[in-house]
Amino acid sequence: MTEAVLLVGGKGTRLRPLTVNTPKPMLPTAGVPFLHHVLSKARAAGIDHVVLATSYRPEVFRDGIGDGSSLGLRVDYVTEEVPMGTGGGIRNVLDRLESGPEDPVVILNGDVLSGHDLAAQVAAHQASGAEVTLHLSEVEDPRAFGCVPTDDTGRVTAFLEKTPTPVTNRINAGCYVFKRRVIDAIPADRPVSVERETFPGLVASGALVLGHVDPAYWLDLGTPAAYVRGSRDLVLGILASPALPGPVGESLVLEGAHVAGTAVLSCGTTVGARATVGAGSSVEGSVLLDDAVVGAGSTVRDSVVGRGARVGAGVVLDGVVVGDGAEVGDGNELAHGARVWVDARLPAYAIRFTPDEPSA
Repeated sequence: MTEAVLLVGGKGTRLRPLTVNTPKPMLPTAGVPFLHHVLSKARAAGIDHVVLATSYRPEVFRDGIGDGSSLGLRVDYVTEEVPMGTGGGIRNVLDRLESGPEDPVVILNGDVLSGHDLAAQVAAHQASGAEVTLHLSEVEDPRAFGCVPTDDTGRVTAFLEKTPTPVTNRINAGCYVFKRRVIDAIPADRPVSVERETFPGLVASGALVLGHVDPAYWLDLGTPAAYVRGSRDLVLGILASPALPGPVGESLVLEGAHVAGTAVLSCGTTVGARATVGAGSSVEGSVLLDDAVVGAGSTVRDSVVGRGARVGAGVVLDGVVVGDGAEVGDGNELAHGARVWVDARLPAYAIRFTPDEPSA
């Protein structure tokens, strides 16, 4: 048996107002909660038992995933009462793990969309005898990430925090395979960071920490732009997911949605259940959540319209987040990262932008 710990305790502050009512890992992404994509990937790799390490709004996870049987998994939950860091969160679920001391335990992050071969990572871990095996991804600009240099054999030689002069383009991609006894050794009585304490400590002790390089698709869904991109890429089939609730294509329209015949959906748009898109509107590369409404003649591009939110007629949204239950009145034009808060009301014709203006 291979089992996994899924870290889903963050508050998702960079994604607000989307995460006011919904934890980031449960945001609908290409028609289903994001975690369905992660859990389906884990199941395909041979994992059958997952422990969710929750903190923020744990009830949303239980309501949305239950016991995991609908996904072919057994799912347990542990709720962190105070922030314990990544290492502390992993250590906190130890009593729910069923593996023996030498068995592999996969650690997944609930905000990473990845196409890497998880089964191959587990196999490399077991073949090498490593204490920990990390998925390393190669990015064009590693300055925003922690860098992980390795030697010619794949052994990790250091863990370097964000720096303007990175020594490698290989970064920690947030998926690890531990020998279970390494989890046992994490201190249980205080916050611990695996990136700043556990992994560097193992390297310093001479333990084998292996870097498993896989250049497949990888995306951190921490910002609205990244969230929209991830959903779009799944709908378009750029990244395959067994959890996608429909065929890949220019758009994904969920049950009960109504799209006017003269409306145009493109670039991987998702239209949520019971949502409405009015006549003559264009929705491009965007996410409309359940019960959202886009009025006639509007343009929505690279944006998110929250659950039950209403966008009036003749509105332009370009790179905008509209929170759950909010209303954007007729004729408004918003762009450049504007965010409309949950249940906010924006009167008709209140805001306009031109391409030369930095923000709405």
